[in-house]
Order: sequence, then structure tokens, then C-alpha cells
Amino acid sequence: MSREKYVLVGQSGGPTAAINSSLAGVIAAGILEGARVEGMRYGIQGFLDGNSVRLDEAFVSRVDLELLRNTPASWLGSCRFKLPDPSQDDAVYQRLFERFDEVGATAVLYIGGNDSMDTIAKLGAYGSAHGSDIRFIGVPKTIDNDLVGTDHTPGYGSAARFVATAMNEIAYDADVYNLKSVTFVEIMGRDAGWLAASSALSFVEPDVVLLPEVPLDEEALLERISTTLGEKNTVMVGVSEGVRAADGSLICERATSGAGVDEFGHLAMLSGASRYLAALTKQRLGCKARAVELSTLQRCASYVASRTDLNEAYDVGHAAVEAAFAGETTKMCAIERVSDKPYESRTKLVDVLSVANQVRNVPREWIAADGMGVTPELIAYMKPLVGELPAQLATLD
Repeated sequence: MSREKYVLVGQSGGPTAAINSSLAGVIAAGILEGARVEGMRYGIQGFLDGNSVRLDEAFVSRVDLELLRNTPASWLGSCRFKLPDPSQDDAVYQRLFERFDEVGATAVLYIGGNDSMDTIAKLGAYGSAHGSDIRFIGVPKTIDNDLVGTDHTPGYGSAARFVATAMNEIAYDADVYNLKSVTFVEIMGRDAGWLAASSALSFVEPDVVLLPEVPLDEEALLERISTTLGEKNTVMVGVSEGVRAADGSLICERATSGAGVDEFGHLAMLSGASRYLAALTKQRLGCKARAVELSTLQRCASYVASRTDLNEAYDVGHAAVEAAFAGETTKMCAIERVSDKPYESRTKLVDVLSVANQVRNVPREWIAADGMGVTPELIAYMKPLVGELPAQLATLD
């Protein structure tokens, strides 16, 4: 590229404990490339409104970048803005590319999940079709861990570490009384159960783990709980917010309604599965039952962030800049697992068109045959991403 190197970067979707580490990687690589690094304030939507910040001036030292790496949530701010199909409405694309040209962008990076990769895919395809030499690279981020083309996503390891820690602490809390009780812990995951599965990493392993990948049989669940209550006082159940019935309907919809949908057609508020199941259990089994929704606490819990997660998040941000200035475009910078013992990973590039709007589910062979737990293979997959948990006694009963 003959003109001055100019990296434009945005953050989109839900915040995580690691997304700012990716931003730090982008800034550091941009400075090494001798590029101007500009940040979109509040994503594509904010950039269209003229909001941006000069990042290579805001973070001028290693200390600044190290602080950013360990700061939770989205430093630049976020948005949920769906680009239309350009064949039906290209007005927003014309405005965006005018803005890209105004600032002199040579590389545009977007840090986010499935919907953000959709944005990069559309921008890259539009740019190629209209002769633009701007490079478009996606940087993965999602606690849901549901992006295809990558072994795992930055943000997942830290959120999973929080879930495992919280499950352990809730189990100890629930077991203090000499009575029969069931606690349903609701964990994020609209379409895939990766995060709910991490509850199985708790020292006090949950008795049941329910994932969206396997339809819920309520009668079988109640039978399992009843049997387990005959053996111990405290039953712990990890529940994905996206768990579904045999007919495909969301269990949470039985507890709530009228939440509406967001820009991408997803339910704006996906919660209630744990409340429904707790009420059902209390009614049918006559025991104490309660619901605990981890909600947004699980997204940005930096005090239990995974060091592996933060390091890999930084690496994909750094590698994305290098890829853009090497001439790559319409790609996502992914993570490839090299080995488990010792754990080692490296970055790679994948076609973002193959990533956008796809969902990577937990493999059925990694879920217990009855759909109410996880296998040792899934535990082995998750452990190096989460790291060592705070030491606790392993059993209660």
C-alpha cells in the first residue's frame, strides 16, 4: 500500500474480560508497523456518527498497554448494528466507505463474535466488489465459544473460569443446611453449551449439566434429581440459558415473554430457564428449589480472568494487524491448538465468509449419553483454557 498505514479498529457485541487484551494487541502491532491506530467509539454505528479516538496517542507506553490488557469490558464501547444486504440497500456501505476514505484507513479490524464476523464478511465482500484496497480482518471474541474455524475464542476461558468458580461457591452455600435442596445455576449460551459445560470444572461437580445441543426431557430430569436427592442433600444443576424442549422451543420462554429481539433477530433478554425448572422441581418433588442467574457477572469477571485467555486475546489482535499489512483481507484471525500437554496454541487465518452466521456446537460425543452431563474429553478440552482454579475441598457430602 502506497499511502500511510492506518489501522481502524472497533469492538462490537457483548463485553468480556479479554476483549481489551485483543485491542492492546492491535495497538501494539500497529505501532510496530509505524501505523496510525484509530478506534471506533461504539463500533460501526459510532464511527458512522463521527466518533473515534486516536489509540496510538492514548496508549503510549508498555505500562498503558499492560493496564489495557487487564481491563475488563470494551474500552472503545460497543454496539449491535446489523449491516443490510448490500444488494438490497447499499446506502450505509457508501457512507462507511466514504468515512474510511476520509480518515485514510488502510486496514479495518473488528473485534467481536458471530455478528461482528458478519460485518467484516460484508465489508470485505463489498470492498472487493468495488475495487477498494482496504483490508478487512476479524478478531474473534465471545464467551459463548461458538465461532467456527477456531479451536476456541478469546473471552471464553475467562468466563468459563468464573462459571466454574461460581458453581463451586454456590454449591458450598447451598449445602449449609441439613435439608433436601436443588439449585439451578443459569449460564449464558444462546445456541451452544460451551459455557454451561464449564460448570463441570467446579471442584464440587454439578450433578446435572443441561446444554442446548440436547433437547430437555423434563420427566427424565425430575427422575434424575429425585434419585440423587435420595443419596445426598444438595443437588446442583448447571443450566444453559438456551436449553430447549423436544419441540425446539426455549425453556426460558415458559418463564418470560415479551422480551423482543435485537438488531440481529436474537431474543433481547434470554433468561428464565432456571426459574422455570426450579418452580417445576418444587411443585413436583416438594423440595426446596432455587434459581441463580449468573447473568452479566460472568462476562467481565477480571478477578478470575484466565492468563491463557488474556495472552491469546492479545496474540490474535497482534496477528490480525500483521495479516492486514501482509495483504490479507476478508479473513478472521483464529486460534489453532498445537498440543494439550503442555498446552500450546498458535494463530492462523480463516476465511471469514465461512465463519459468519455459523454456530459451532458442542460435539454430541462430548456430551453424556443421557444429555445431562459432559464427557472427560470435553473436560480435557476446557481445562487448559481455564487454568488452575482456587483450591477448595472437593466434596460436600
